[in-house]
Amino acid sequence: QVQLVESGGGLVQPGGSLRLSCTASGNIFGIIRMGWYRQAPGKQRELVATITSDGVTMYGDFVKGRFTISRDKAKNTLYLQMVSLRLEDTAAYYCNMQRLTGSSWGQGTQVTVSS
Repeated sequence: QVQLVESGGGLVQPGGSLRLSCTASGNIFGIIRMGWYRQAPGKQRELVATITSDGVTMYGDFVKGRFTISRDKAKNTLYLQMVSLRLEDTAAYYCNMQRLTGSSWGQGTQVTVSS
């Protein structure tokens, strides 16, 4: 059993920044990859960024250098630093962990970009 708890979401103006955190607990062995996904109202969930256990990162096309994913293994925490936020970045952001034995999701944290 794995628990993922996201934090750091909120209301920000266009052009602003936020840092999301995801803290993992429980049976966190055999991790293949962790990542951030997002889902806006009426839209499908989409990949934002992932990072493998070896530190290889991948980003969604829309990120265009604005977001950075990182992981602190000692703290069992995943981060997503977001800068130059746009109105279209408004969504619920979810943390995901893929292990050898399956996939787990957090409950999500809301990011709202609005002037």
